[in-house]
Amino acid sequence: MAEDENRKILIVEDDTEISQVVAMNIGDLGIETEQVHDGKTGLNRAREGAFDLIILDIMLPGLDGISVCRSLREDDPYTPIMMLTAKAEEIDRVMGLELGADDYLTKPFSIRELQARVKALLRRSAARPPQSSESIEEERIIHGDLTLDLIKRKASLKGKELDLTVKEYELLVLFAKNPGRAFSRADLLNLVWGYNFQGYEHTVNTHINRLRNKIEEDPSHPVYLETVWGVGYRFAEELS
Repeated sequence: MAEDENRKILIVEDDTEISQVVAMNIGDLGIETEQVHDGKTGLNRAREGAFDLIILDIMLPGLDGISVCRSLREDDPYTPIMMLTAKAEEIDRVMGLELGADDYLTKPFSIRELQARVKALLRRSAARPPQSSESIEEERIIHGDLTLDLIKRKASLKGKELDLTVKEYELLVLFAKNPGRAFSRADLLNLVWGYNFQGYEHTVNTHINRLRNKIEEDPSHPVYLETVWGVGYRFAEELS
C-alpha cells in the first residue's frame, strides 16, 4: 500500500506472542513495526523515535499502559495511541480514553478489526493539518471569562491557566467553535476521538463533568456547557 510507505508503528506489549501476531498483521499492510515488551522501554522509545502510531497494552511490567499514556500525552498530544485491553478492564479502558488514547481494542481481537483500526488511525494522523499560525483561522476564542489560545493549545479562565487533559481541551475547543450547536454523545466520540465507541458514551459524560468542575463557577448550574435533554450537550450561545 503506497499510502503507508515509510509509516512506523511502535508496539508495546509484554506478551511476545500477541506482539508478534500484531506486528505480522500490520506488516501485511506494508507498515514497519518495532516491538518492546515493558512500559518504561516503551515510553523511552516513544519519546525517542518518530512513530505514526503507538499500540499500547494496559497491563505492562514496570510501568503500566495507563501511566505510559499519561506521560506521552504530556509531551505529545498528536501521535495516535491505540490501547489493548482485556474484557475485565473496562475501568482502565475508559481511563485510557480519558487520558488521551485515541482508540482501544479488546482482546481477543480479530485481525481484520486490528488492521481496520490501524488504517483508520493512520488516516486521521495523516489528515491532521500542521499546527502553525497559518493553518489556524483564528488565534483565540473568547467567551466571557474563558479564553482558548489555539496556537499554544491552552485554555484560561479569568486569566488563570486551566489544567486540561488532551481530550478535555479538544472537547472544549469543539464546543467553543460551535456555540449553540447541540452535540450527541456519539457525535462527540466521533469528532474528538475519531471513532464511535459503542457503549462508551459515558466517557463523554465523565469529560463533561470534569470540564464543568474546571470552568464553571457552579457545575450544578453550568453557564458554559449546557445539557440538552434527550440529545447531549452544547456550548452556550450567549452568556448572561
